[in-house]
Amino acid sequence: MTHRNALLAIHFGALMFGLSGVFGKLAASAPLIITLGRAGFAVLALLLAAQFLRSGGARPNSRQGIGLALGGLLLGGHWLTFFLAVKVAGVGIATLGFASFPAFTLLLEGLLFRERTRPVEFGMVGLVCAGLLLVTPQFDLASESTLGLIYGVLSGLMFALLSLLNRAVTRGVDPVQAALWQNGTILLCLLPFAWSSLPAVPAMDWLWLALLGVLCTGVAHSLFVASLKVLKARTTSVIFALEPVYGIAIAWWLFNEQPTVRMLFGGALIILASVITSRLKTPTVTDAASPVQKAP
Repeated sequence: MTHRNALLAIHFGALMFGLSGVFGKLAASAPLIITLGRAGFAVLALLLAAQFLRSGGARPNSRQGIGLALGGLLLGGHWLTFFLAVKVAGVGIATLGFASFPAFTLLLEGLLFRERTRPVEFGMVGLVCAGLLLVTPQFDLASESTLGLIYGVLSGLMFALLSLLNRAVTRGVDPVQAALWQNGTILLCLLPFAWSSLPAVPAMDWLWLALLGVLCTGVAHSLFVASLKVLKARTTSVIFALEPVYGIAIAWWLFNEQPTVRMLFGGALIILASVITSRLKTPTVTDAASPVQKAP
């Protein structure tokens, strides 16, 4: 893969991740069914990717397998709360709420890994908080916008925990294998609760679920893994900061979810904080597993 093709691949991957909320809104099913369907189709796509994409990593050992299973629970919770946010408040607010995850990552790194948090990093957390305050029109739990933003922020928190867990347990593991373990865990955990509801899923929803699992998870993840062989990790992180931009723009076009000036300004602060945060620290090699969960 050439440098130019790698850049195109990573932008396409970011676009696919940004479409997660769009497909989630198009699906009429409940968030639990959407999460299950996404995981199921992702497993199929990743099994195919494992046959063609060799990233050089190893299969997980028993300790790593337990960690990846726990990561699957976090990934499932991340998706479930994100799709709840989409259903309650729309794609834009859900995506911006999720985009707060870099702030959680900075804070949790200091707590869990005893890493010193620099003043500039606290500044980025403050920038995200200011952005979130601007995104929600009024803080009222009876308001759908506020409730959706809370779900989105909770989704971001679980994604941050998942990223840090991957950092701790996936060193040397093949990223596609890690993705299979985590998506497989979601599938096994949710299937007993949702099995009886599957016959009632509208026919059109299967298309949206397939696109979520294949494009927004399997293909997007595989493109990320392939591009990391050519691009620097921090370059890909900056490009993935465009994910909310893609999601909000497409939702504006399809659903007429026109953001207010206040919301656009708040979103710009959150995205700016994400870009600066990705430039402050060079992501570790184990972060290659992050796209397993990267898509909201």
